Amino acid sequence: MSTNSSFSRKDYRHALSRCINFFEGQRSGKLPANQRLKWRDDSALHDGSEENVDLVGGYYDAGDNVKFGLPMAFTITMLSWSVIEFGQHMGSELNNARTAIRWGTDYLLKTTAYPDTIYVQVGDPNLDHDCWERPEDMDTARTVYKITKEKPGSEIAAETAAALAAASIVFKNSDPAYSQALLDSAIRSFVFADKYQASYTTTVQGACPFYCTSNGYHDELLWAVVWLRKATSSMFYRNYILSNAERLGADKTMLEFGWDDKHAGINVLLAKEFLLANLSSMQEFKSNADKFMCWVLPETPNDHVNFTPGGLIYKGDAANMQDVTTISFLLLTYANYLDRSNQVISCGNVQVTPARLRGAAQRQVDYILGDNPLNFSYMVGYGPHFPRYVHHRGASLPSVREHPSHITCKEGYANYFNKDNPNPNILIGAVVGGPDHNDQFIDSRLKSGQTEPCTYINAPLVGALASLLAHRME
Repeated sequence: MSTNSSFSRKDYRHALSRCINFFEGQRSGKLPANQRLKWRDDSALHDGSEENVDLVGGYYDAGDNVKFGLPMAFTITMLSWSVIEFGQHMGSELNNARTAIRWGTDYLLKTTAYPDTIYVQVGDPNLDHDCWERPEDMDTARTVYKITKEKPGSEIAAETAAALAAASIVFKNSDPAYSQALLDSAIRSFVFADKYQASYTTTVQGACPFYCTSNGYHDELLWAVVWLRKATSSMFYRNYILSNAERLGADKTMLEFGWDDKHAGINVLLAKEFLLANLSSMQEFKSNADKFMCWVLPETPNDHVNFTPGGLIYKGDAANMQDVTTISFLLLTYANYLDRSNQVISCGNVQVTPARLRGAAQRQVDYILGDNPLNFSYMVGYGPHFPRYVHHRGASLPSVREHPSHITCKEGYANYFNKDNPNPNILIGAVVGGPDHNDQFIDSRLKSGQTEPCTYINAPLVGALASLLAHRME
């Protein structure tokens, strides 16, 4: 795909197309004939064989070749929420977004197909991270990790339930049978998560230190229930929320939202029920959502979030853009709910309108796309200046079409990772970790915190870009 097509600095449609295209670069398994990133090829075609199960497919989470279940499920939840909330603004990209979701849910259906078992990871992360290999060349152990009733993992089972439930809404009209299969699996996954409560961080060797959960599994249980309520309208899930909200920490207004912490997303989703369905029982969640918005807006007296001098939300050096895109998504989603209910929020003496929330989110998205002190796009393939040394195995090594012979584990490090040559393959649409706290960026594969892309960075940006298409503010 050419990276030289014309665009405007705020060409959100162009950015949306590339943002969704990125997921094709992360695909694992047998690639379809219509695969657009042609430098990728089939990989990991025997995943699950050591357990005599089919675990082929799904997504690699970032620049490595491991399939981590928790961030993958969160990615699918956020892609689905993006379509549910803003799909009507995606135009021709809606079908591509659904395709990206289905690539993930087809895999999640495989992981949840067995009683009292969910397969949560494929690939030994220590061995994988010790190699620099194309996915097509992998010869490291494809170790299979699972949770069972003896060794449960409520956060990953519940996030899987949330992903499947959210996706069932996406496909409800276009493919009712598939939607029902997703919902049935979501219900089973939640029952499993709720019945056998424990953290997979402590029960699954291999989860840490890569995707450890720092705040337990209570937020994921509530997150799953919220999505199951949306997918089913069942009073059982509404009652579960009201009966367990305090115990599960629903009153927390954390300053982040991502694969590990769902509180802000829970509050925004349930605030919608107070704003648009007049459910007084959800008023507390609306108050929490208001508080979160006040905390992340720099012009309010209650702001608690740090910003770079150039105006980017800054939470830390490693994959900071995940916080930027998730928070931007929540700002735009909440603005949508406030607009539809003709409401504003008050942050001390500052009145915050939906337009103000959208403006704050737009500044973050525009920063990603090049409106920053370096005039540099952090989305690969968007604009003339973007990362060329992305920390990504497949992108940094020649494709099997260009270099058919096997590239060994250590050869990849010696001949490609440690060389000064830019990546031979353009990972179209990938959003990398981003600049440091002073808006400085080192484009180097050695700087994984700055140059590694992640599926869960792009997923909420899909919805944010679609929203900005509908509410363009110059």
